[in-house]
Amino acid sequence: MYDIDKIRGDFPILARQINGYPLCYLDNGASAQKPQVVIDAITRGYGEDYANVHRGLHTLSNISTENYEAVRGIIARFLGAKDEREIVLHSGTTEGINMIAYSWAMAHMQAGDEIVLSVMEHHANIVPWHFLRERLGVKLVWVEPEADGSLAPETVLNAITNKTRLVAITQCSNVLGTIVDVKSICTGARKLGVPVLVDGSQGAVHMPVNVQDIGCDFYVITGHKLYGPSGSGASFIRRERMDEMVPFMGGGDMIRDVCRDAVTYADPPMKFEAGTPGIVQTIGLGAALEYLMDLGMENVAAHEADLAKYASERFSGLNWVQVQGNAPGKAAIFSLTLDGAGHAHDLSTILDKKGIAVRAGHHCAQPLMQHLGVQATARASFGLYNTRAEVDTLIEGLELCHRLLG
Repeated sequence: MYDIDKIRGDFPILARQINGYPLCYLDNGASAQKPQVVIDAITRGYGEDYANVHRGLHTLSNISTENYEAVRGIIARFLGAKDEREIVLHSGTTEGINMIAYSWAMAHMQAGDEIVLSVMEHHANIVPWHFLRERLGVKLVWVEPEADGSLAPETVLNAITNKTRLVAITQCSNVLGTIVDVKSICTGARKLGVPVLVDGSQGAVHMPVNVQDIGCDFYVITGHKLYGPSGSGASFIRRERMDEMVPFMGGGDMIRDVCRDAVTYADPPMKFEAGTPGIVQTIGLGAALEYLMDLGMENVAAHEADLAKYASERFSGLNWVQVQGNAPGKAAIFSLTLDGAGHAHDLSTILDKKGIAVRAGHHCAQPLMQHLGVQATARASFGLYNTRAEVDTLIEGLELCHRLLG
């Protein structure tokens, strides 16, 4: 049974008020709140067990290393990876995709090679590829969603040519909520010999993930959207791809021996983890993923699907609200504009007066904004602790915005 009252009780911040109103937190697409078990893990990590990892032999270092390294296995279970050595730990999706761009793509691409992207991508899955365009002469090939925001796998696969070296695609749009059939894309691309990177920043939050079933070469997650700490994240990298990669950053931990005239590197995944990591952040991420697995991601998905359906029904009764993207089976993410309401920032400011937290702006997705023909939207993104009552609260807030701004 999905006990929403108990779940909400696990998140201390949901008990607070904003401007005299109960917090209605609908900014989960940007960053989710943290359950008490994550807060406790962080407090314990700094207050009781803290020491640097890997290089010490004393008790605290051993405890810290054991707790930190255990997270690699937790992430492997969460993502359905067959071997925890396919998991590289880092600070989040941005670092993960940059690592793959520098460690793998830069060594396997040259001028004229192509990378296929969708216009729905977050900047974290765009800018690193622009680096390759600027520095190597790589060409970015863009595919566009349908009018309802859906993206057929065939659209992506048809963009692949004999010059394509990578497909980099989101599993879930952070603006439209579109769920992309990345499994079909990976199956088709593999037949053509093209690797696929899946940005799972939103996807892993809203549904069960099994990277073996998906068949991707790279899958990247970020901790702060997964109810874990900021500064935490990980990449699944298929072993054959990992063997093709060179180090991204140099420093401690990623080496075996350093001499004046030579250096040898540690085996993967340590080869890609230079320097002192986000030790406690990663431990906190492990606590968050265990919390999610205890809830059951299939249960989270069902709860959020109900919220998405209910919210869609409520929005359909407001002819002065435009929802960007209505793809079948979309996640509970709604990017909104109001007739005559001016800038999305105005909506966000008024809603905040009622304790409703939404995100306003281009959501680090400017190519998508250009495709949609809007400068910005107000985005309400729901999470595992949100309720139908909070959908109603949002609607009441939007009605206020309409009266004040319409």
